[in-house]
Amino acid sequence: MPTQKQLMEIISIQSDIAKQGLDLAGVMALATERTLSLVGANSAAIELAEGEDMVYRATSGNAASQIGLRVKRQHSLSGLSVQSGQTLICTDSETDPRVDLEACRKVGLRSMLCMPLMHLGSPIGVLKAMSDQPGHFSDQEATLLNLLSEVISAAMYFATKFNENDLFHQATHDGLTGLANRSLFMDRLRQLTQQHERRQQHAGVLMIDMNGLKPINDNFGHRAGDAAIREFASRLKSVARQSDTVARLGGDEFGVILAPIEMENGIQAAIERIQTETASPFPFEGRELRLSASIGAARFPVEATGMDHLIELADQRMYEIKRRHHQGRR
Repeated sequence: MPTQKQLMEIISIQSDIAKQGLDLAGVMALATERTLSLVGANSAAIELAEGEDMVYRATSGNAASQIGLRVKRQHSLSGLSVQSGQTLICTDSETDPRVDLEACRKVGLRSMLCMPLMHLGSPIGVLKAMSDQPGHFSDQEATLLNLLSEVISAAMYFATKFNENDLFHQATHDGLTGLANRSLFMDRLRQLTQQHERRQQHAGVLMIDMNGLKPINDNFGHRAGDAAIREFASRLKSVARQSDTVARLGGDEFGVILAPIEMENGIQAAIERIQTETASPFPFEGRELRLSASIGAARFPVEATGMDHLIELADQRMYEIKRRHHQGRR
């Protein structure tokens, strides 16, 4: 049986999840983060079953960078958990034939606990706790994770009951702006880099920081800040092509995958469109709020072929532009 302290932790998590409202992506991110301390895990993930794959839609701990990772349902413990609807424990990934050993080594896990997530009576994914030590999880941790999975499943039910979008859309899109969220952005970028040899496609990655959100929040309140974020997102979307992916990565950070692009001026043309579109102020309750963007770019595969390197390059360039922007305002 769970201890009183553990039950209080579950109640605390349930309260924090309730504060997320219908933001399903936020619920999943919070649940994976709190799983770490609840069962003493090094990593946690929520994987959703999508076609033949299990996709990491929320991650925390050592698995944080693996968001968007896809593993085959038929060759993973999480896929077997969804198929059977049962809680499954792996005591050692190096000797367990049910697991995707390559994926386990990529995340750095040796033992794991997969708890099915139920939606409308059917398993649609798993809440997975992972450890870098063999034999870390037992029936006691399974009981705790089961309590947490019931809270997540309830959040999924209410999110779809009171929202016209389906579960997959809500899990992969930002609740405030309707843009793709970090999970979907990383998923698509991962697929782009992995499929390059077959497609031979040139692409660009933009990392975008919305300038001036803090002064808007400080001077006019967070309602004005949310309105500014929605307006900024709308303007980004309006200048993107149908083939591009526009995402809100969190807070005032956005990302765009430009695919395909022309080698010579495709990225620069996209940056100029965004800068022009976001330069003009927008009216909010009788005031004009100013928007602008700091944009860093990286080209694939000319400058980098790996997903992490692409993001790092674009991020570095964005922060340098933002630094110059602040210096220019002094």
